[in-house]
Amino acid sequence: MQWPILAGIPEEDARRVLQLARRRVFRPREVVFHSGDPADTLHLVHSGRFAVGINTPLGDTALLSIVGPGDAFGEVALLEPGPRSATVMALERAETRSLHKLDFDALRARHPAVGDVLAEALALRVRRLSDLLVEAYYVPAERRVLRRLNELATDDAGVVSLTQEELAQLAGTSRATVNRVLREARARGELELRRGSVEVLEPARLAARAS
Repeated sequence: MQWPILAGIPEEDARRVLQLARRRVFRPREVVFHSGDPADTLHLVHSGRFAVGINTPLGDTALLSIVGPGDAFGEVALLEPGPRSATVMALERAETRSLHKLDFDALRARHPAVGDVLAEALALRVRRLSDLLVEAYYVPAERRVLRRLNELATDDAGVVSLTQEELAQLAGTSRATVNRVLREARARGELELRRGSVEVLEPARLAARAS
């Protein structure tokens, strides 16, 4: 497994970092950390997918992103002390390599370029959130739902391990809209509805409708 955040440093040092990292295994729907928890570790996703969400002032939950193998989460903890700004939950059986801030600081002291990689990763995340904000204003909700399904149906089975409520949060729409879009797509033979998940049967056709 390759993580972009470790790019630009000698392979031997990258191996040392991974040797220092703690292997963590999570059950489906297990919370890695809650918003407000102490922040002192970076998680490198080795397998499985995680949902990153925040609590709104009204007490609702909004999903910001889904991260998978090769991605990382918890980067802000390495740059700025303070509590976690989001809650992260495993969507399926998943595994990470967690790296403590002290170990990362030692690595950055030897290889300052690692800090640049981290800054680039955060910049890409901000850009992604900006794109989603623009999309929320100008792209119909039905198409946003299909786009999120198309992005997430990347494994061989084409299974998206999200409930309809979670998919609604991720697409920035209502559960009723998601339910209607999914039923229409099922009627066209593009997907099948499972308990707590969606199986995409025709990814090319779904992608065409989402574009």
